[in-house]
Amino acid sequence: MSSAATGLLISALLIIMPAHALELRSDKDAATTIELYTSEGCSSCPNADAWLSSLSDDPAIFSRIIPLAFHVDYWNQLGWVDRFSASIFSERQRQLSRAGLVSQVYTPGFLVNNREWRGWFNGGQSVTAEQLPRSNKQVGVLAAQWLKNVDTLALSFTPAADDHGDLKVHIAILGMGLETKVLDGENSGRVLRHDFVVLSHHQYPFGSDKAGKTIIKRVAGPKIPAKGQKKSALVVWISNAESPAILQAAAAYL
Repeated sequence: MSSAATGLLISALLIIMPAHALELRSDKDAATTIELYTSEGCSSCPNADAWLSSLSDDPAIFSRIIPLAFHVDYWNQLGWVDRFSASIFSERQRQLSRAGLVSQVYTPGFLVNNREWRGWFNGGQSVTAEQLPRSNKQVGVLAAQWLKNVDTLALSFTPAADDHGDLKVHIAILGMGLETKVLDGENSGRVLRHDFVVLSHHQYPFGSDKAGKTIIKRVAGPKIPAKGQKKSALVVWISNAESPAILQAAAAYL
């Protein structure tokens, strides 16, 4: 099928899609992604969490700016088990270190557009989303559609270039408005508040990209973890099969 015909097919599907469908769609330019590696067992993390939460009021959230808070588990042995932590998030941070994208594994640790960002430690707590480093690279359009009461997500990606090779697609559910009363450890006695918390993460092979050729795939729709969040969001991103770096991302509230 030609790229023009594929585009017409996708457009036709969107036109007939019911109003209760969730649709995510990126621009051609790479979205600005912010990854925070954090833990409820780390005394220096609450301020970083608070700064990430402050981005929720930015009008570009989930259109051009996508924050992700990964709670690691390597602080859990110090007296408090972070209920949002997972070994896969710690391993993701180690993969970033092995790939040379971060200097070392630590919390709080920030990446902006797949690069370690230490500006937060140098007065960056007052940095707005508009002041963050931007990627002006054209990557391609990533889209996802999720019909209500349907068990699968329909995904598509039309790359602007064909230099990424084999791709993976990642599906994550974020939690907003979360609170934890910490009873032990470095933050004992504090009530910690979190947003953009990655509550679940799944990844699937997504095929190889060719410039102008749309990749279409269906994957299982994620379950929505019940962690006491006030609101949930769906994030989809793609990466090279051999790298944890995010190539393109799209997100929306559920």
